[in-house]
Amino acid sequence: MQVCLNGGRGAGDGVVVPLSVEGMAGAAVGAVGAGATDVHLHPKTPCGQDTLSARVLAVTLAAVRARVPASVPVGVTTGAWAEPEPALRVGRVRSWTVLPDHASVNWHEPGAEQVAAALLDRGVGVEAGIWSGTDGAARFARSPLGPRVLRVLAEVTDPDPATASATARALLADLGPAHGRPVLLHGEDGGAWPVLRLAGRLGLAGRIGLEDTLFLPDGRRASSNAELVAMGTELWHAARARHPGAPSEAP
Repeated sequence: MQVCLNGGRGAGDGVVVPLSVEGMAGAAVGAVGAGATDVHLHPKTPCGQDTLSARVLAVTLAAVRARVPASVPVGVTTGAWAEPEPALRVGRVRSWTVLPDHASVNWHEPGAEQVAAALLDRGVGVEAGIWSGTDGAARFARSPLGPRVLRVLAEVTDPDPATASATARALLADLGPAHGRPVLLHGEDGGAWPVLRLAGRLGLAGRIGLEDTLFLPDGRRASSNAELVAMGTELWHAARARHPGAPSEAP
């Protein structure tokens, strides 16, 4: 189970969302203790904006790695909202002095191939973010870098709990063999929990955290990433137990 600590959320989303370096480190510790086996985070400027700054990345990664076991990979975003110009985004990656274990690259964004190539050149694992409602799956299917990515993040952007699972299945169909790479399936907002259960049923890796949802399945506001991970891990395994025949990947 991957935990997504904060995403693009800010102070307006509540004090439980970790925005400071120490807040992210503490949240990572709690989430790993609750069952997370992988950490995804968005480094933040002092004013809470996502950034690809080498300095901020180095400080953030050092703080998180000092608190979690060395066996837990720590990854970051390379979302275009943090650096809209593709050439500058590539330059940011090349300037990093401390490297994450992996970084997500949204394949529908301009410059995705160049950013992914820069990460691979530096030995950083690439999570290919394929969003529903975009041409990301088609672009990824044509990509010569596809067989080299660490895994595919099948990202269901449909927030409607009534339709998110169907959207997820359509996205997986569009992905097809996905160059033979492992797939991590996750949703967001109202779709987060239905898609997580679907991931369990299909034996696919899952993700949960305050980036994807602020709420527990019963509608209560989550108190922490750790609470979401504990619930997510329980639901993934429960769904998996009801469908034991599907091929399985680690949650």
